[in-house]
Amino acid sequence: MTGRVAGKVAFITGAARGQGREHAVRLAEEGADIIALDLLGPIEFARYRGATQEDLDETVRLVEKTGQRIIARQGDVRSLESVKAVVDEGVAEFGKLDVVCANAGIMLLHTWDEGTPELWQTTIDTNLTGVWNTVMATAQHLIDAGGGSMILTSSSAGLRAQGFLNPYVAAKHGVVGIMRAFALELSQHNVRVNTIHPTGVMTEMVNGLAEAFPGFLAKNPRLAASAMNMLDVQIIEPIDLAHAVVYLASDEARYVTATTMTVDAGITQH
Repeated sequence: MTGRVAGKVAFITGAARGQGREHAVRLAEEGADIIALDLLGPIEFARYRGATQEDLDETVRLVEKTGQRIIARQGDVRSLESVKAVVDEGVAEFGKLDVVCANAGIMLLHTWDEGTPELWQTTIDTNLTGVWNTVMATAQHLIDAGGGSMILTSSSAGLRAQGFLNPYVAAKHGVVGIMRAFALELSQHNVRVNTIHPTGVMTEMVNGLAEAFPGFLAKNPRLAASAMNMLDVQIIEPIDLAHAVVYLASDEARYVTATTMTVDAGITQH
């Protein structure tokens, strides 16, 4: 086989659409087999629809079109047992695990004074605890394989403030802490752990918030500058993140660990 990750097996959460689907397809194009997980259901408090079985089926179709294998299952990153069941099934089928993409996440838009304990907990359970669960369900498999790469999706909001996303900002900062702690402990097993930090990405989640966001800014005009990228682009594409994922998954990044890789059009420095 040829390809930058040829012969590797990758596990991806939130794989039914958006960034997760793009990661799956790009890794498959570069020679990896895929274990895919997605919630496949409505997201409480969200202003956008949840992924469906049809979405996940399309990911399967696109991966199989590359000639690579895929196992795709419904699962909930908020449950360690749910994640572990899907991972273990995939490893039993493909024989090992080399790459982990903890990509699943939600975005619940609201001003600080609209925040509730329920909004907070729903966001933290998925965006922070879900990442921890993903690492815990997969780490031993990477160790058993002699090492590997974990890529945890944070956000530009994991490195800076961002308006109308208080629990999201807290969770995405927390993902960096998870990355650093596991990068240190797992380094002795040749397991690399990094975070990626996108600016806004053209996905159904972001599209679902696009109508509401200008209204929030109109009521809070002093925050508008914080939503602008440095480069002359309003929003980037999932493929831009997938390129970074392929690099971090590959042996090209064999000594890259404990890094916060921005793919953010400069927004964290703007």
